[in-house]
Amino acid sequence: MCNDCVKEEFPERDTMCLETGSYLVNYAGCNECGGRDILIKNRIVSEDEDELITFQHVCLHCEHIVANHEYSFKVVEEFQEYEMSCLLCGNGEDSRSIMPCDPRGPQS
Repeated sequence: MCNDCVKEEFPERDTMCLETGSYLVNYAGCNECGGRDILIKNRIVSEDEDELITFQHVCLHCEHIVANHEYSFKVVEEFQEYEMSCLLCGNGEDSRSIMPCDPRGPQS
């Protein structure tokens, strides 16, 4: 992971949890070659009881590793739990009821 390739390390993304894609607003450019294009490589999906997706954000031109991205999804009792952690895309987590009406009431 490269702190110099991002504008802000692990920005807070509230409930935003991405299982694919890149948060390009936070990409300063490749510190190695100056390139502005990024791609996803080494994507691994593990689906045991929980779903875990990991991949790397990599410079298209020199293959410099910008960040490692981790996304998880699991069901805990009556809720779907999502989490994301990535130097480029940031940290986020969300919880949604699997019931038609959320017993916690409306979420803001």
